[in-house]
Amino acid sequence: MTWNGRWKNQFGSVVEIREESHNKISGAFTTALKDSALFGQTVPIIGTYQGSCISFAAAATTKFGDVVVSYTGLLRDSKLETMWFAVADRALTASEPGAPAQLKEQKWWRAVITNMDTFERGV
Repeated sequence: MTWNGRWKNQFGSVVEIREESHNKISGAFTTALKDSALFGQTVPIIGTYQGSCISFAAAATTKFGDVVVSYTGLLRDSKLETMWFAVADRALTASEPGAPAQLKEQKWWRAVITNMDTFERGV
């Protein structure tokens, strides 16, 4: 089994694994989600795998501050089922409804979001 190739999730985001050897991978990630801090960038990924298990991460400086995202998953039935965590150090927030939003440092409990994605190869 090879991890190399283009993997696309249900929202249109793409992970391209370009190199794999000795249980390590590298490539790039491009999100299709316009409300993501990473939108408009293709960011490098690095990761590791063992058998059908895989994990990879990306980090970038964005117009909203620094962001890191990690995916961990399992290959089943030709689909890569993943759980992801994103951490952003800043976010646009308003002090009250109708007030202009400002970029503010996030407290730890607000800085993390998580969800699940399913990637399919070559889609």
